[in-house]
Amino acid sequence: MNRAEANCELCAHPGGVVLWQSAECRVVRVDEPHYPGFCRVIWNAHVREMSDLPPVKRRDLMEVVFAVEAVIRELFVPDKINLASFGNVVPHLHWHVIPRWVDDRHFPESIWGQIHNEQATARPPVGDDVLAQTLQRALRGMPEVMP
Repeated sequence: MNRAEANCELCAHPGGVVLWQSAECRVVRVDEPHYPGFCRVIWNAHVREMSDLPPVKRRDLMEVVFAVEAVIRELFVPDKINLASFGNVVPHLHWHVIPRWVDDRHFPESIWGQIHNEQATARPPVGDDVLAQTLQRALRGMPEVMP
């Protein structure tokens, strides 16, 4: 492990509850009670940017991101999905897949923005097991490594 990897939060830790993983990436559920269904798709190797991946690997990663988006839409029925890949704080390739509702705490800003609604509507719970099983069905055909 090089110095960058040794200091990288996503190299050292899963980054959340692992719902699905392959040899190349993993899908984790983020512990964010105001945004149930918030997931991250994390590239396993320490890579900084999408353009550091070969084109076929970029496509594979985005197929996982799109599958996660579809599953979140199915299970949580949000008004919108936010997809984001920043890496400003953790320069390790990962995508945020965030369900949004017009009455959530931060709408219309990003979830890292100013809170506009302290009394956001509670959402029906969807357990990690249901989310993981639905992801496994959606990602059937992608090489999987069970967590």
